[in-house]
Order: sequence, then structure tokens, then C-alpha cells
Amino acid sequence: MKTTQYDVIIIGAGITGMTCAYQLTRKHKNVLVLERENRIGGQIHSWQIDGFTFESGPNTGVIKYPEVAELFEQLGESCTLETAKESSKRRLIWKGKRFHELPNTLFGALATPLFTWYDKFRILGEPWRKKGTDPNESVGAMAERRLGKSYVDYAVDPFMSGVYAGNPYQLPARLALPKLWQLEQDYGSWIRGSIAKAKMHKSERDKKATKKVFSAHGGFSRLIEAEAKAIGEEHIQTSAHNIMVTPEGDLWQATYTIEGQEHTVIANQVVTTCGAYSLPSVLPFIDEQTIHDISYLYYAPVVQIGVGLRNTDGNDWPAFGGLVPSIEHQDILGILFPSACFTNRSPEEGATMAYFIGGARHPEMVEKSDEELIHIVNYGLHTMLKYPKDKKADVIRIFRHKQAIPQYSTSTDKRLRAIISTQESYPGLTIAGNLRDGIGIGDRIKQAFDVSKNIE
Repeated sequence: MKTTQYDVIIIGAGITGMTCAYQLTRKHKNVLVLERENRIGGQIHSWQIDGFTFESGPNTGVIKYPEVAELFEQLGESCTLETAKESSKRRLIWKGKRFHELPNTLFGALATPLFTWYDKFRILGEPWRKKGTDPNESVGAMAERRLGKSYVDYAVDPFMSGVYAGNPYQLPARLALPKLWQLEQDYGSWIRGSIAKAKMHKSERDKKATKKVFSAHGGFSRLIEAEAKAIGEEHIQTSAHNIMVTPEGDLWQATYTIEGQEHTVIANQVVTTCGAYSLPSVLPFIDEQTIHDISYLYYAPVVQIGVGLRNTDGNDWPAFGGLVPSIEHQDILGILFPSACFTNRSPEEGATMAYFIGGARHPEMVEKSDEELIHIVNYGLHTMLKYPKDKKADVIRIFRHKQAIPQYSTSTDKRLRAIISTQESYPGLTIAGNLRDGIGIGDRIKQAFDVSKNIE
């Protein structure tokens, strides 16, 4: 039987793998994407239910790299970039018994009850505060040192919970928030660094990185579907189990099974984009210590719950969402309001919401029953969002992710060194995915562009 040969085999059909495959297709490379699940998209999955659009994975991204805008430019009419409405600039933080708006002006910063008066005045000295010397200083420790404890409790902590579902005192700043950490290293101050960055000349390409919140019109699945159409269904294989890659001379061999039947393909190069936990079985030729260093990565579990109200009765929440600091000891990490940010995400008089529960601090929440989670949802509607006691969610969809968001701890250094040494030892192998280079949609798109550029 003849073995089919490709230019590049890509393991994983999430946003990284699909975007990489699409970019390589544009370079006229013959690619094959292998996916274990019976669908493409990975964590990305948009659901259209009774007039509501729910995301079971990421709800939004940020256009922080030109590559994000360029991807949508390439796809053209097959997938439309949708930037969030003006209301998305409004962010809410829970304190006491209600949500407060996170200030974005000097007057707002002075008036808000979120931060102590001591820290409000102390922030004036931030530009002259000494920069840190500990390379493994946590996000929480760095922010507390520069801004004060109340800023950590009611700004940094909920932010890190919203992005990583993690603990700011356990995530090193240079790994979890590298750009912010670099501002202090280069300028000695976040404020002075931000001012200096704002004054820098930007090329026309740089200006594409608008920092705006975005999605794809109709949901992120539209992006994956557009890429799949451009790649071609004959170049994507789902339900591919027991994927295993091995070097064969100057080539690479991949074996996998479909409905119990084994298949073999070969390629000049291989790119892995699957989760770190999958790599030991996918790359069995790597020695035990090295593959341990590469795959040793904790993924925080998260429950995301899509909530639909057919009629809000005028109780609307024009904001990106509300985050709940850990110091407030609530079951809910945060509530996003997708229909307040994007068009056609709910019936005209209704609203679509996304609840987040669990995370690194409370991994046990992912084991809650549906009934318990529905109770938490309606409790949040009544106590946090101030809907009447008799108001219930009309539509609820529960999405459990036992391995949701990678936590970039100090083991990241060892992982990156192991990846580099492995790629040097095995030319033609690229180990990509969210085990490095950031976890956001923008980070994944940027990495996919970079990987594809390095493949000749």
C-alpha cells in the first residue's frame, strides 16, 4: 500500500493548528491536520441555541498583534472580524454586595470604593519606585510592590482570574504578563513605560494592532470553519486516535487509527499544537526526562456556563463583564456579557451571558452536578445581577473543561529549554501550542503565523 507524503503534518485542529495550516496552504504547502476529536476547533466551539450564541471556549480576543487583523483580511468575506461595542470598555468588579465600575480616569480612580485611600495616593509614587530584582517575582507581588494590596485584591486578582483562572501570587510576572514585566525592566515604571510606548512611532502595519476586543461575526467557530474551507476537507482528518509521530531518516512518519484501522503518512516536517499533556504519547521517541520537562504543565479546570434570558425586562448590563475577586469568597469567578459586546448574540429584548466557575483556586467546582451549577447561575442572577427572585435563566448550557487554561509557573523555563533542545536535535519538528508563547486567541494566531513563516 502506498504511503501518502505531505510537506507538513500538523497535530491538533485548534486555533493554532488550523491557522498554521491555513498559512501554509497559502504558501502552497501540502498539509495534513490530524485531530483526535470528531470535530475541529479544539477549545473553540460556538453554539447556536434558541436564538442565543454561546461560546463553550474563548468568548473574546484582543487585537494585540497585526497578524490578527491580517488573518481576517486574508479570509475576506468568508469570515468577518467583529470588534466589540463601546460598552465593552466598561469593566465591573464585585465588592461587598454589588458590582463597581473599574475606573479608567483620574477622577474615577479617586472616587472608586475599590481601592484604599492609602493606595490611591501611593500610586502617585509609582514612576519613582525601584524596579524588582527577583526574576521569579509573582504578578501579585510585583503589583503589590508597585501599586498596593488593594489594587491587587480588586484589580489584578480578578484580572488574572479572568485571563488565567489562576492565582496572581503563583504566576511569575515575566511569564504570565511578559509585556508588563518588561515595562518595569526597560523603564523602571509601568506609568513611565506606558507613556514612552504611546509616543513611539508606529508603522502602518503596527497600527493594525488596535488592542480592541474582537470576535468573529457569529462566533469564533466561523473563523475555524472559514480556515477549514480554505485548507480543504481532504487535508483535515478528525477522529484520528492513537496519533504517534516518529522520525524516519530525513522524513517524519505519523501513524493513527480510525475506527480501529491503522493509517500511516509521512512528511518533511511536523508541527504539534496539542496540549502539553498529549505530547508523551504523540512523541514517544523523546527521552523520558525531556518529555517530562516539556509536558509538565498544569491546566486549571474551568466550568463555563452559557446563560440566555429571552427578556431582560430592561435590566441590561452594558459592559464587557463583571469579575469577582477571590477575597470576596464567591463561587463565581466572573460573568461576561457577550450580547452587550457583539451583535446578534441573543433575541432583541434578551441577553446572553457566560458564567465562569472553578479555576486553579477551586478545581473541585468542575465536579459539581448540573443541578448545583444551575443553582449558582440563578443565585448570581438574583444577588449579583439584581434580577427578581422569580426570574430564572431561560436557556442554560454547561461546558466543563477539566484541562482548560495552562498556568505558566517557574517550570516554564525548563519546558522552553527542553523544547529548544528537542527541536535542535530533531530538525523538522516544531513543538507549538499553548504550552508556550501565551494563551489568548491573539497569542495563538501570532504563534501560528510565526511557525508557518519558519517552514520553507
